[in-house]
Amino acid sequence: MGTPEFAVPCLDILIKNHYNVVGVVTVPDKPAGRGQQLHESAVKLYAKEKGLKILQPVKLKDPEFVNELKTLNADLQIVVAFRMLPEEVWNMPKLGTYNLHASLLPKYRGAAPINWAIINGETETGVTTFKLKHEIDTGSIMFQEKVKINATTTAGELHDELMRVGAELILKTVQAIEFGKYELKQQEDCGVIHAPKIFKDTCKINWNKPVSEINNLIRGLSPYPAAFTEFADLKNQVLSVKIFSGKPIIESHPYENGTLITDNKTYLRIAADGGLLEVSELQLQGKKKMGTGEFLRGYKFPEKTIFK
Repeated sequence: MGTPEFAVPCLDILIKNHYNVVGVVTVPDKPAGRGQQLHESAVKLYAKEKGLKILQPVKLKDPEFVNELKTLNADLQIVVAFRMLPEEVWNMPKLGTYNLHASLLPKYRGAAPINWAIINGETETGVTTFKLKHEIDTGSIMFQEKVKINATTTAGELHDELMRVGAELILKTVQAIEFGKYELKQQEDCGVIHAPKIFKDTCKINWNKPVSEINNLIRGLSPYPAAFTEFADLKNQVLSVKIFSGKPIIESHPYENGTLITDNKTYLRIAADGGLLEVSELQLQGKKKMGTGEFLRGYKFPEKTIFK
């Protein structure tokens, strides 16, 4: 059971290790893009390529779906980046249902563990496999694997690394279940950190915050959905700018927070608490993503620009 690209390597590694995948459950096709053509999930595209049986329920409590799932008679269900399951679904297989989560539980329970680990300035995270139960991301842990986060790691880079490590952990988990060689460890109630869904308000940069925190926010939202800021152009029209990468310069300065410092040729720096953020990749509203040098060849900021 899964939807995005993150889940595909987990399915792939089970197929390549000759496990009998009797069915794949993913989201219904959804209209997307300008033409609103139906978009198939990454998991569905892979499953079609491998000739696997695909189920795409609108509602997971739909009796028709539940009955079809029962007829597959699966011994085990594996969930990776999917929806919250009703008990009649997760409790169906005799060996249970196991989930891969992109954090070291109980840290970062919730929808956006990769983003929040970087936003909060963590230096390590990882992946966890656990047995599903009622409360989301609280089930007993089977295995965990740690992954380092360095000072420049973006959410996109961490996503790809956890996707790779997670697939290996899923294989290890299924093999342990197959041979009955594992122990389940109950999650601790202490040390819980939540990782809620990312909304637009989360993505807006507050230039009154420390520059290191701002840099973490940018890394934690890059490349998607991306941190953004706003400024007024010469016509006093408010424009939005997404910032995908930068470098914090820790130093005292005389500028109001949010002030743009630039030669309008080679560099863009924005004042914040405790330093300046040197922007290296950005995207002006309605334009493509560019490096700072390329951007400044086509656009000049007004004098005394203040980002809000």
